[in-house]
Amino acid sequence: MEKTFAIIKPDAFAAGSAGKILARIYAEGFKVVGIKKLYMSKVEAEGFYYVHKERPFFAELTEFMSSGPCLVMALEAKGAIKKWRDLMGATNPAEAAEGTLRKEFGTNIGENATHGSDAPETAAFEIPYFFSGLELI
Repeated sequence: MEKTFAIIKPDAFAAGSAGKILARIYAEGFKVVGIKKLYMSKVEAEGFYYVHKERPFFAELTEFMSSGPCLVMALEAKGAIKKWRDLMGATNPAEAAEGTLRKEFGTNIGENATHGSDAPETAAFEIPYFFSGLELI
């Protein structure tokens, strides 16, 4: 089994969609091995998204991610990283396939409802950023 990291972002919480997204995660066969509702500080968001520090959207991204509550999760499934990315859909909801989370719940490229690790190395950084080993079941 493979683990991946996922976030239900502040826009999904504001729209009342977090529960629907979580239900889809379970329905698609993921095991939720870690889950926390939290309000990311700007500093925490900057640390989490440090790989984008030089990108022009960094300030906007970290401001958005610290604008409201989110749900951070460690998910487990066979091929979890690809499976989660397929379920999320394209980063831009306008380009996402029908039936994906971002198509259904995302608003725009910046407020697209969900985040997910894109590689095993990314998951290896992202999961322990929010979870200690004792918190993963």
